[in-house]
Amino acid sequence: MEWIELSNGVKMPIIGYGTLQISSNLAKRKVLEALDEGYRLIDTAASYFNETGIGEAIKESHIPRSELFITTKVWVQDSGYENTIKAFNQSLTNLGLDYLDLYLIHQPYGNYYGSWKAMEELYRQGKVRAIGICNFSAERFVDLCLNCSIKPMINQIELHPFFQQKELVKVLEQYHCKVQAWGPLNEGQRDIFNNEILEAIAKKHNKTIAQVILRWHIQNNVIVIPKTVRVDKMKENLDIWDFQLDNEDMNMIANMDLGYSEIINHQSYTTAKWLNKYKIHD
Repeated sequence: MEWIELSNGVKMPIIGYGTLQISSNLAKRKVLEALDEGYRLIDTAASYFNETGIGEAIKESHIPRSELFITTKVWVQDSGYENTIKAFNQSLTNLGLDYLDLYLIHQPYGNYYGSWKAMEELYRQGKVRAIGICNFSAERFVDLCLNCSIKPMINQIELHPFFQQKELVKVLEQYHCKVQAWGPLNEGQRDIFNNEILEAIAKKHNKTIAQVILRWHIQNNVIVIPKTVRVDKMKENLDIWDFQLDNEDMNMIANMDLGYSEIINHQSYTTAKWLNKYKIHD
C-alpha cells in the first residue's frame, strides 16, 4: 500500500474501499473481506445507511485502530453547526469509534458554512484527524477557503478518464487540497471496460483495464475508492504496484476526457433540488 500526505501532515492510503450502495448487513462481510485483502481506507457516509455494519466489521477484524483510515460524511439534511455536531456523534456511535480519520461535507448544498465551522471545532478537539468536502466546484471551494480558518484537506469528486475535471484539480492544488476520486472506474458506464484505448494499454502492460485506470489515477496523485463486492476484484484493484504507465499511456488517457459528467451534474438546479429534498431520517 502507498500512502499520501495531506496538508496537515496526516497520511492516508492512496487506494481504499468504497461502500456506496452496499447494505449494512452486506457491508459487514464485504468490509471484513476488504480488510483481509489489505485495504485500510474504508469510505462510507451517513446516507449509505451502512455505518453500523462497517463498525461491526472494524471491531471483528481486530486490526489495530491506528492502522485504519475511516471516512464518513454529513448529509445535506444535517447541514448547519448544531446538526453536524449531532450527525458526527451519531456516525461515531454507528461505527463504534471514538474518533474519525476523515469527515466530509457530502454535498455542496444547504448550510455547509455552518457545517464547516462544526468540523473545524471537531478537528481542533482531536475528534477527527482531517476534514474535507465532496463535489465542490472551483468557485464554491475557493469561496469556502476564503471564509474559513482551516482549509479543506480533501475534495472528493467524480473523476475518471471520461471526466477529468482538469481545471478544478488545478485550483485544488493551489490550496494544497488533495483530490479523491469517487467513481474512479466511471461506475462501469460508457462500456469503459471494453474501451479500445484502455484495452490496448492494458495488453501492453499485461494488466486489466481497471488496473490501468487506477494506476492512471495514482500516477496523477489522486486518491481512489473503487467499490466492488467481489473478492477477486478487490484483489485486482490492489494489484497495481508492479507496473507504471509511460508518458504515451498517460497522454492517451488524458485525451479521453469528455469534459462533462454523465453520472450527475452538481451545477444543475435540478440536482440541488433533488439532493436537498432527499432525507435520510425523520
